[in-house]
Amino acid sequence: MSESNPPPVAPEPARRLDRLSVTGRATLAGTAAAVLLILAIVFGSRLLRDFDSALLPYAAASVFLVFGLVYRYTVWVSAPAARRLFKQGWRSFFSAANFRRAPTAVPRMIATYLGFQKFLGARSHARWAAHQLVFWGCVLAALITFPLTWGWFTFTSPTGPGPSYEWRMWGVKLLTFDSLSFFGWLLFHGLDIAAVLVIAGASYFLWRRMRDRGAMTGQRFAYDLLPLIALVVISVTGLLLTFSAIFLHGQGYEFLMVLHMISVVFTLIYLPFGKFFHIAQRPAAVGMQLFKYTARQDEKVFTCRRCGEPVDTDAYVENLRGTMRDLRLDFDEWTEYCPRCKRVLRGSAYLENVKKGYK
Repeated sequence: MSESNPPPVAPEPARRLDRLSVTGRATLAGTAAAVLLILAIVFGSRLLRDFDSALLPYAAASVFLVFGLVYRYTVWVSAPAARRLFKQGWRSFFSAANFRRAPTAVPRMIATYLGFQKFLGARSHARWAAHQLVFWGCVLAALITFPLTWGWFTFTSPTGPGPSYEWRMWGVKLLTFDSLSFFGWLLFHGLDIAAVLVIAGASYFLWRRMRDRGAMTGQRFAYDLLPLIALVVISVTGLLLTFSAIFLHGQGYEFLMVLHMISVVFTLIYLPFGKFFHIAQRPAAVGMQLFKYTARQDEKVFTCRRCGEPVDTDAYVENLRGTMRDLRLDFDEWTEYCPRCKRVLRGSAYLENVKKGYK
């Protein structure tokens, strides 16, 4: 599009109305998700018969967590770039043609990109290992904590103090186990194992942010350091609860319990609006990786208009151009050049149009 005919720009009232509509949709979606979780807690705990009222603050924080995640995700997906990424990812995921062409692509990408995050290994093996410790520690803690908090899982002893216990899910007995066995020890100390993993990984990242000059330059306390500190506090107080119960006969248990609850509730409320939100965004990135992978199978590669070197697949370049048009960026033709040629063209434009004015 020429400079004499610029793209239409929506007037300020229209843009404000659009922002309000996005906020309204996000609020509605978040509220619906929160209500569904409340109903799942009520019916999953058999009309609250299996719900532990002492865990009410955790359950309330998890409801807010779901509302915040869905609210922010809806706002994020409403942006043109994220909306295209979201649509292309799900289109590739449910494509029968893609499944026939590469039936193992989806599980491989979920395992390597979402589970083991192999892309982090290219940056640093130490950072990858620490991220794996934090990731799997948090996953283990979530798989244990949320069902117990919502009353979906119960552990009851038909013989009073044990050691025989029944593990029930939604009131249905799954199995009976001995709490003194190795399996029973793993069940009752799963959160302690998760805490050790998280402390090891988060401590490395804290150490790096205190020592690495590159990390220190751009870091912000609330965005970069606070999440790590919160994870360490949750993990340490959780371990101290176990230590108090086993070695101190419950001394200081109530204080530690309150401190642990405050740290967990704070983190759950903070999660949708801080750095941890990338946890919710990552699956969409997996969909975009699948889109790029399946597009490469067609062997249709877009080449640079200036040097002829491959840029990316035709589908990916066209998707990027469409996003730039949605954002009313009137230079989408730059997607047709490789990174090196973009730098050369920018340098030439500077020499031709800017620097010559100083001669």
